[in-house]
Amino acid sequence: MATDFSAEVGPVAARPSGTPGSTQVIQTGGAARIGIYFVLVLFCLYYLLPLYVMAVNSLKPLSEIQAGGMMSLPKEWTAAPWASAWSTAQIGVAATGLRPFFLNSIMMVVPAVAISTVLGALNGYVLTKWRFRGDVWVFGLLLFACFIPFQIVLIPMARLLGLMGLAGTVPGLIFVHLVYGIGFSTLYFKNYYQQFPTELVRAAQIDGAGFFTIFRRIMLPSSGPIAVVCIIWQFTNIWNDFLFGASFSDFDSQPMTVALNNLVQSSTGVKEYNVHFAGAIMAALPTLLVYVVAGRYFVRGLMAGSVKG
Repeated sequence: MATDFSAEVGPVAARPSGTPGSTQVIQTGGAARIGIYFVLVLFCLYYLLPLYVMAVNSLKPLSEIQAGGMMSLPKEWTAAPWASAWSTAQIGVAATGLRPFFLNSIMMVVPAVAISTVLGALNGYVLTKWRFRGDVWVFGLLLFACFIPFQIVLIPMARLLGLMGLAGTVPGLIFVHLVYGIGFSTLYFKNYYQQFPTELVRAAQIDGAGFFTIFRRIMLPSSGPIAVVCIIWQFTNIWNDFLFGASFSDFDSQPMTVALNNLVQSSTGVKEYNVHFAGAIMAALPTLLVYVVAGRYFVRGLMAGSVKG
């Protein structure tokens, strides 16, 4: 006797789009798509408006800004505000520019990001592949350090830097940001390495590979996505930091953010808004360039390793 499977096959064949197992793709209507793009464009314009105002007014003579045309394009294009902010702006009591403080930020950010990323990778490697008694407590304390407010550590850190002879120096700022960055970098690499096959590490141990050999030849080559996330996160936080820079630096070791604040506050009489706008863009350019160059890898790195298999 023939069996009729139409009653069983029917509901599956009629499965709507978007349900599990369906191969059909939901198509967005033209009107809905236009509406979505319109809203996205509005949000982009809203968030890019301050950048437009700064960029346009940094290329104007001060007289045009004082005349009330902050939103209009320059009638007379000039790069003098940029030159003034970079090399001849009046900051504090010395006629200098943002250039030395820009270099201070570079010398502070690059070592702090590099060292904290490497130490975070080592910590994540140890906490996932070389378990030991109390490792949960160690990771818990590192994670807790991520949520300690900056203001709580100002006095103890100032005392510690004084005892170490690093107060008011760029190495002192590197140390402060390194200590604060290890917790975040450890969290990133630990979550990433948890999805890494432990069998590879065990096989390398059987072949005679040691701790650092496994780390250098197996773990690090596969850590590119999460390393990009860690570098972007650390670079942005350290470059934009103001509190630690204002608290633990002197005039010669001030980072860019503190110098920019002094540039704005030290103006007496007529405010040179065009110079201030140029300085603000200079301070924001490094982080903007980092996101333009590597921003597309940020989300990929966050999602890398989140799904096993």
